[in-house]
Amino acid sequence: MTKPRQRAVVILAAGKSTRMKSKTSKVLHTVGGRSLLAWAAGLARSAGAARCIAVIGAKDAALKSAAESLGLETVVQGRQLGTGHAVLSARTALEGFGGDMVVLYADTPLIKPQTLEDIFDSLSGGVDVAVLGFEPKDAGAYGRLIEKDGKLDKIVEAKDAQADELAVTLCNSGVMAASAPDMFAALAAVKTENAGGEYYLTDIVEIINKKGGEARTVRASAEEVLGVNSRTDLALAEQAFQARMRTEMLENGVTLRDPASVYFSWDTQIMADVDVGANVVFGPGVRIEEGATIHPYCHIEGATIGTDSQIGPFARLRPGAQMGAGSRAGNFVEIKKSTIGANSKINHLSYIGDAEIAENVNIGAGTITCNYDGFRKHKTIIGAGAFIGTHSSLIAPLTIGAGAYLATGGVITDDVPKDALALGRAKQTNKQGWARRYRAAQKKRLQKRAGKET
Repeated sequence: MTKPRQRAVVILAAGKSTRMKSKTSKVLHTVGGRSLLAWAAGLARSAGAARCIAVIGAKDAALKSAAESLGLETVVQGRQLGTGHAVLSARTALEGFGGDMVVLYADTPLIKPQTLEDIFDSLSGGVDVAVLGFEPKDAGAYGRLIEKDGKLDKIVEAKDAQADELAVTLCNSGVMAASAPDMFAALAAVKTENAGGEYYLTDIVEIINKKGGEARTVRASAEEVLGVNSRTDLALAEQAFQARMRTEMLENGVTLRDPASVYFSWDTQIMADVDVGANVVFGPGVRIEEGATIHPYCHIEGATIGTDSQIGPFARLRPGAQMGAGSRAGNFVEIKKSTIGANSKINHLSYIGDAEIAENVNIGAGTITCNYDGFRKHKTIIGAGAFIGTHSSLIAPLTIGAGAYLATGGVITDDVPKDALALGRAKQTNKQGWARRYRAAQKKRLQKRAGKET
């Protein structure tokens, strides 16, 4: 059996992002809660690439930092002289690498892992250069893929194309693959004799063909290769991603009551038989186990929700929220960095932060864990079966024992023993007749003011 060749991915990310009209590089903007650059890096990792290199601009420190945090090697394209020149910037970094390489674009976030696998498989099958093509509704300014007898003959940029070539609807996505030695050898022969005066990566198809090589097209949908150059493109990419996720969720057994109003992140995990209401937003880092119900108007991020749990409506789960099986977080409840035990209930108007709540606990409406003293965060621990009365303020650090009972309206500053009753409110005092005297005094004051004004 032939040993598979190593794989490398070169991600082009040196564009100036002028059409995005942003101080931030366009490839650091997000789709589905993930930067465009991170999408490209994730795609490269999915293919098992041994080398992942980002080509960046000379003055983009933020992009360099982001790329390195994603585990990418970085090389700098000092002058931007075209896509061919950008890929050549990685030649020194890949010196001695004899495997296959693919060129990706950091502003194209929706290419599927299987599509990239198809490109590499094409090379393994004997093709010398593989190009990812698609057929858009309007070919417009896209480069055209000119095929003959099932093989890719050449790629023609729209501004250099003849009328018959412009009539071709198969277009170039820009994604291209070949063995690293073949690609760099072909790029060394690329000239700038074109309308743009640039080194076109696309020219390597003709160069390799003329040397007796074979080029082929791998096809993808127009949605997959949607590039992001402007805020409008970013919005379109987000729409395409959300549509894809909604379809996947429905096909995997998740109920979406109003699919168009539910928003997912790139890593959202929802098991079968979860019921999701309208106007729910899932930020990154969410996992929901089977049988849970997410009622309308919830925002959930960085949270784990257990089997048969009930969330919302109008609940917010922030990073670190862990809801046990059968637990509840009801309307206008916010939970942050807290573990909620099985069958525990926080049904109304409460904030729970930096807390550890055991099973079968009932948290009354209006309860707050007062976890921040202005300098540090402190933890609240509540034992199994405890009952927390309505409108309780729990001043952390605090431990409430199993089975304890907190009376309504308490400000609890000290630990509560197991099975104890805690009363943390001041003794009520009634002043007889005070309200009647107050009203009379206010009425007299208003009459006196009215007399002065006349």
